[in-house]
Amino acid sequence: MAGSGTAHLRGEEALLSVQDLVVEYPTDAGTVQAVSKISFDVLAGETLGIVGESGCGKSTTGRAVLRLDRVTSGRIRFGEEWIEGASEKHMRSLRRDMQMIFQDPVSSLNPRRAVKDIVVEGMTIAGASSESREKASASVLEQVGLPGDRFANVLPRQLSGGQAQRVAIARALALEPRLLICDEPVSALDVSVQAQILNLIEELKTKFALTVVFIAHDLGVVRTVSDNVMVMYLGKVCEFGDSIEIYDDPAHPYTRALLDSVPLTDPEKAFAGPALAGDVPSPLAPPTGCRFRTRCPKAQDRCAEEEPEMREVRPGQFAACHFPLPSVTGRKNLFETVESEPAETEAVEIETGDTERGDTETGDTELVNADG
Repeated sequence: MAGSGTAHLRGEEALLSVQDLVVEYPTDAGTVQAVSKISFDVLAGETLGIVGESGCGKSTTGRAVLRLDRVTSGRIRFGEEWIEGASEKHMRSLRRDMQMIFQDPVSSLNPRRAVKDIVVEGMTIAGASSESREKASASVLEQVGLPGDRFANVLPRQLSGGQAQRVAIARALALEPRLLICDEPVSALDVSVQAQILNLIEELKTKFALTVVFIAHDLGVVRTVSDNVMVMYLGKVCEFGDSIEIYDDPAHPYTRALLDSVPLTDPEKAFAGPALAGDVPSPLAPPTGCRFRTRCPKAQDRCAEEEPEMREVRPGQFAACHFPLPSVTGRKNLFETVESEPAETEAVEIETGDTERGDTETGDTELVNADG
């Protein structure tokens, strides 16, 4: 897998454009490159789903776009402005248009403040009048299904998980953003509540003309909400394109393996395909060439020697793979199928212990499945 390149970018029409983004974290064991030269873009009104196993760099990517994590190198354009070098003071202003919803709704809320004050925290920082804050608070709470007469004076500890996430969404909407980044917004919620929150996000996206980056490890959720999908592995992008086409006709062996890991309803079949061999390598010492080659059933000598770059393998579908999968739906392949004996996949020694932040864990990982 694992490649760089910008062949899949769509130019100045994108509301958000990220080019060759690198995010590194120092640890006692060495430097972790959580995100390694990734590029992607999102057009106004689109939803981009970012999916991959734990530790692939999904959450770090979202935080870096808002400059909540330090950007080591690369470029980020929001609207017409390049923001990777913007001052923190200027970023505070820009974040009115760029909001984020976090994974754990309760811990993201101030435990000592009432709901009516939490949802207008951004407006308070921006210096909005008390009258405008009060009006906005009542309005956004109503929009997310939490009537102010019942919830305005409630504290976070009195909320259910679903209600707390609705408050977090209301807090983001109060600033009337153009871009909403959702970092695993339903993974901490009961299955019965997940659909309600997903439907709410979709309704609000349409109503407020939002552009959304939706980060998740649940393949089913990402397919439901996304126009385009970006698949990540060990800090790299492996595939980018239309959601339906990628799910129905993946071009990258890792994307295929993720889809094959989804449990089937037939208990005798268990999974759609065979499990991946080995474990995710340590981000402290990623493999040379293609980072997925140590687990890839199609790996060849070239994969260890040369990092694949993103290229268009089918119309509108891009993959970072020297030997992409042929179409199974009859779509035109823009590459020649190369028949060769696959190289043996290498045994991978896993470093134990946690890294300091983000989703860059180096401990044991399990295959992604539709149940999260």
